[in-house]
Amino acid sequence: MKKSFVRLVSSLIAVVFTAALAAPLALAQQKSKMSPPDPGAVTKYTEQHSFDVGDVPGHQIRIAALHTKYSDQAGNYDGVKFVEASGWLASDYINGSGRFSSYGVLLMANGDKVYSKADGLSQTTVAADGARKTSYTTVTTITGGSGRFATLRGVSRASGTTDFKSGTTTSSSEGEYWFEK
Repeated sequence: MKKSFVRLVSSLIAVVFTAALAAPLALAQQKSKMSPPDPGAVTKYTEQHSFDVGDVPGHQIRIAALHTKYSDQAGNYDGVKFVEASGWLASDYINGSGRFSSYGVLLMANGDKVYSKADGLSQTTVAADGARKTSYTTVTTITGGSGRFATLRGVSRASGTTDFKSGTTTSSSEGEYWFEK
């Protein structure tokens, strides 16, 4: 009886172990590549406020709001095109370089929304003629949405440039998204 009990327990452990290994495969979500960026999209800062910290020259805390209007070449999620986006960011920069984080709301062509959070780094360089160039990199996490996109999740990586004076931003990105089940 002792041997049969040991075999039963061993068999149960093997079944549980196999099920535990197989479960993530069964629960895996079908992932789709994100659309290429919209070359006609225009992003502008709609509001910016900077506060001098005062500990070192050029150290500022900044909050800003951005708005993006997409063109007819807009990207899409699951065949539904992007229309426009609003974003809000907070940055901690010394002379235009440092960390930032942001939240975004993407309005889809069907009226639904997609929510995201991004974290990034900016680096500002000054050319010999005094011109400033700011480049950035981000990692964005899609956290959900409304309607059809309530279970949308994803991650993307982006890089681009921004001009604090003119308020324009360019970007290129890649990533993937899926719908949680």
